[in-house]
Amino acid sequence: MTRHQTAATALRCKECERTGELTAAYVCEYCFGPLEVVYDTERIASVVSRERIASGPPSLWRYSDFLPCAPDDPYAGLPTGMTPLVRAPRLAEALGLGEVWVKNDTANPTHSFKDRVVSVALEKAKQLGYEVMACASTGNLANSVAAHSSAHGLASYVFVPADLEEQKIVATAVYGTTLLAVEGNYDDVNRLCMELASERPWAFVNVNVRPYYSEGSKTLAYEVAEQLGWSLPDRCVVPIASGSLYTKISRGFRDLIETGLVDGEVPRLNGAQSAGCGPVAAAWDAGLDFVAPVKPDTIAKSLAIGNPADGVFALDVARATGGSISAVTEEEIVEGIELLARTTGIFAETAGGVTTATLAKLARAGEIGRDERVVLYITGDGLKTLDAVASRVERHPIQPTVASFEQAVGEARLIA
Repeated sequence: MTRHQTAATALRCKECERTGELTAAYVCEYCFGPLEVVYDTERIASVVSRERIASGPPSLWRYSDFLPCAPDDPYAGLPTGMTPLVRAPRLAEALGLGEVWVKNDTANPTHSFKDRVVSVALEKAKQLGYEVMACASTGNLANSVAAHSSAHGLASYVFVPADLEEQKIVATAVYGTTLLAVEGNYDDVNRLCMELASERPWAFVNVNVRPYYSEGSKTLAYEVAEQLGWSLPDRCVVPIASGSLYTKISRGFRDLIETGLVDGEVPRLNGAQSAGCGPVAAAWDAGLDFVAPVKPDTIAKSLAIGNPADGVFALDVARATGGSISAVTEEEIVEGIELLARTTGIFAETAGGVTTATLAKLARAGEIGRDERVVLYITGDGLKTLDAVASRVERHPIQPTVASFEQAVGEARLIA
């Protein structure tokens, strides 16, 4: 298997397990279940090695053996992945924990983990012959589809809720995409895009090429293991919107174990949602095997999916790994953003506030041992959601004099 070939063999229904060709399809034609990519694991294990990965490009394409496609030139387009894994001793101390790491995916080209899934979806869409990219988005995906399409010279159409944060609107339109602001919530936007995907010869990254798109999230597991010296964390805290990111990180850790690149078990996975849009957390608390849709009402708009496509599968992952799925309040989200910034120097968007607040909640409940190595996934930049914390920022207006300065900050603080 060369760099440009992968071991993807088919699409398989996650419900009835029928298989089909690697085409632009996302639901089973027999039972309407969601489709996923199937790989020849033995083939991967026969070629992959830590050395082969280390010799690859400094991007997610170093893991192309595990992905459904690989570009002819892995250096073309926007370099995505290999974002920092940062040790966070002050955050750990604040929460009474032993070892906490932050996977800082704000360092991607458009400042969110969506660059990973879009990179894979766009490459597969090109292989399938598409020339136009599109998506339904809560903001970060819109930024990423617009940017990566421009980098590859492709036209793009992005559909977002009309009440999206202004920062995300601007950071999408600037790339020259056609931006459609839909009067409705994300679920309304998604329904519209599903209708359009059946009528237009476009690659909707999270609709008709979704099985490939979601595979990009696995690289967040591969990178963490490699950055920890090819070892596994004990626990990960991951935000949940559709549930795809959460389930694919689990899949990524299992890939590494099954191919012999690491020893151990899949880490406990704790899912994080906002109480204003927490259908998966509600199902978890009630002990249900299904997820009832809700109407989103939260400042964490990037997680505001009321009818999560992979919610049921997220419940399965939480149970299989010994994890859990929690929801936090709007106030806790803002406090989470501030706690992370104050103790690590990393400014997260509201989704990161949800994740950090969930970690704090688990720590307060005594559910995390001091001997555990914990990874906190931060998936988007705080500059995208400035309004969430703007009213809490403290300012000290002064005159341009030393006396005014000393009066504002106080003699005691100056001496200290």
